[in-house]
Amino acid sequence: MQITLDDPASAPRPLSPYYSQVARVEHADGSALLFLSGQIAEGATLTEQSRGVFETIAALLKAHGATLADIINIRTYLTDITALAEYGAVRREFLTGTPPTSMTFEVSRLFRAEALIEVEVVAAVPGTE
Repeated sequence: MQITLDDPASAPRPLSPYYSQVARVEHADGSALLFLSGQIAEGATLTEQSRGVFETIAALLKAHGATLADIINIRTYLTDITALAEYGAVRREFLTGTPPTSMTFEVSRLFRAEALIEVEVVAAVPGTE
C-alpha cells in the first residue's frame, strides 16, 4: 500500500497551504481510495456554492483517474439544514447514479464566514486487473 498526498495542478488551488486536497491510498492491484478534504466554493447562494463544490470535487477526482460516479461516501456540512432540499437538487445534478453512503450535518459555521456548505468525499478507483 502506498499513500500519496496531493494538490493536483489541474484542479482549483486549496484555500490554505496547510492541508492537502487529496490523499490517495493505492493498493497492490492498482485500485485506490481517494480521500478528499472538505471543499467550499464562492457564490452568493447555496446553489452557487454547491455547484462550485461539485465542480472542484470533479476536477480533483479527474486528476486521479476517477469521476463523480466513483464516490462511495459523502459528508456534507450545511450552515442551515432547512436548505437541504436546495443542496439536494444540485447534488442530484452531479451524482446521477446509485447514491453513495451519506451523512449530512448542520453546523453553526464553517472556517470561512461566507461559506454555506462544505463537502468531503471518499472515492474508490478500480484497479487495472
